[in-house]
Amino acid sequence: MERILVSACLMGQRVRYDGGAKTSSDELLAAWKAEGRLVPFCAEVEGGGLPVPRPAAEIESGAGGAAVIAGAARVLTTGGDDVTAAFLSGAQAALAVATSFGVRVAIPKEGSPSCGALNIYDGTFRGRRTPGQGVTTALLELHGIKVFTEEHIADAAAYLRDLDR
Repeated sequence: MERILVSACLMGQRVRYDGGAKTSSDELLAAWKAEGRLVPFCAEVEGGGLPVPRPAAEIESGAGGAAVIAGAARVLTTGGDDVTAAFLSGAQAALAVATSFGVRVAIPKEGSPSCGALNIYDGTFRGRRTPGQGVTTALLELHGIKVFTEEHIADAAAYLRDLDR
């Protein structure tokens, strides 16, 4: 049975920066949870050791997770604190968990500086998004884990069916 790494906030865990969750009501996620396929994980909290709640953070200049991994960009809070090390540690922890479960598919929370798959916030803290990936998503994909957003769970299901063949 293929396991799926999923953002803990999508599973109702209150781990987001604002102390909330972004619980998904997707039926496929619910079915996968019932089957024991899901591996919920929050890179920022479980891996990076960041508190809940915590200041919002964005990747400077909307540079993206690959730039952070390469050391060419930082993750900063609204107050200007550099939390890059926590985001890198969280990404490494997510990869370690995924590897330990043999995960080949991940469903992260879109927009996050850790988990954004298609877009992230642009680093200005003005609510503007830009195309790009978060740090954890970039690292997972660098290691061959296919990432789908919560809006593309049906695509993840099709991918899983292909893997099962």
